[in-house]
Amino acid sequence: MSVASRVLLAALFSASFGFNCLAESPTSSGTGFVVTSDGWLMTNAHVVEGCQRIEVKGKGDASDPRVDETNDLALLKIASPEPLKPIVFRRAPTRLGEDLVAIGYPLATLLADSVKVTTGNVNALAGLRNDTRYLQISTPIQPGNSGGPVVDRAGFLMGITSATLSKQTADAIGITAQNVNFAIRASVADLFLQSQGISAQSGDADKDQPALSTADLADKITPSVFQILCYGKQDAEASVKPAEMPTSLPPPSVTASLIDARGYDAIGFDYRAVKDVSFSECHATCEGDGQCKAITYNTKYGVCFLKNNVVALIRNGDAVASYASSKAADVIMSDFTSYSGMDLPGGDYRRLRGSNYLECFTACIGDNSCKAFSYVPKKSECWLKDALGKPRAAKGVELGVK
Repeated sequence: MSVASRVLLAALFSASFGFNCLAESPTSSGTGFVVTSDGWLMTNAHVVEGCQRIEVKGKGDASDPRVDETNDLALLKIASPEPLKPIVFRRAPTRLGEDLVAIGYPLATLLADSVKVTTGNVNALAGLRNDTRYLQISTPIQPGNSGGPVVDRAGFLMGITSATLSKQTADAIGITAQNVNFAIRASVADLFLQSQGISAQSGDADKDQPALSTADLADKITPSVFQILCYGKQDAEASVKPAEMPTSLPPPSVTASLIDARGYDAIGFDYRAVKDVSFSECHATCEGDGQCKAITYNTKYGVCFLKNNVVALIRNGDAVASYASSKAADVIMSDFTSYSGMDLPGGDYRRLRGSNYLECFTACIGDNSCKAFSYVPKKSECWLKDALGKPRAAKGVELGVK
């Protein structure tokens, strides 16, 4: 072997594995991007999971991490003496086949540690099992890309790099899949921001604005994109792998006579609410009540909702659902995500008066035109929507999004 070859191999070995030799070296890395000028960054939840310390490269340690495990999103705060440049969220709906650009720090310990740009298209307007929280994209995704922005040709945010269909999963279900990757929709990320009381900028390109070249997009967007370094994570990869897209919803766990489903809300008939209790107390209350067939426990406010029936589960990051094992065969694991105190103005095409939440949910799930619904309990009104507007806080509104 030549001297040059030995030097190259040594450099690659050092780049790939040297992080294990230094106590203060990061154990894994991902990508994040600026969403507010005062220092809030967004990334994937799996990028920061288990980190004892999180650093935004070039900006110092991050603080106040806020995580939405259900949608694989996280927010980090950094102190910056100067205003940062946020990426603007896109308002216009995504079109099938549209050009896009992904920006991030893939394989930073092996390749150049600078930001990298890849191009692709929107392959599908939903993820696996028609999960409309996701876009399927052709942009190649590598370890370290996780949490990076996916933008359109004008530089507006379309999504956040999140997951890939791995070869192992494809083999397990008997298919051949190549370059099947997913990004979380910007609208889902905006809802998470709204739930945390954080407002992002939004807008659209002018109709006569020409598409930017990849080089011009890189100049525009890369100042808003940073490498996220994780310290202290056990058994970590050098660069965080994109989450593997599941082919089914997460399996519930069974405790005693109730089946638990974390991150879900049980849709049924509430007959009693108990405030200021723990989840275990809520659980025990239901098990001791012959009328109770299910519960939803709100982890944010410590409220337990007892239900005498349950028909479906919908995603809710602030909830834990439990339901009687005798109902397991009848319960639908829905692809809906629910948000309390949120609304998506516009897109209303049908109003149901004198309805309850279950009727509203059922009407939307049975209508292919329905992309979301807003239910107003005080008015017993349900609004079905065929388009998703910009999310905003709305007290007293229960929002469900397919």
